Amino acid sequence: MSVTEESGGRLNAFAKEPKIEVISKEASSSNNFRLLIFAGFMLVIGLIAYGVFMS
Repeated sequence: MSVTEESGGRLNAFAKEPKIEVISKEASSSNNFRLLIFAGFMLVIGLIAYGVFMS
């Protein structure tokens, strides 16, 4: 924590801030798209399995 002295002898403390991480929009969209494809694939497999076991 950094501490500075202002006029009049007052002390001012500044907290140490965390490092900023830049998150690219493409990476987030790509992961969401992959999750959507996986969920759709699992739904199709589930419907096929349901159809096989019910017939």
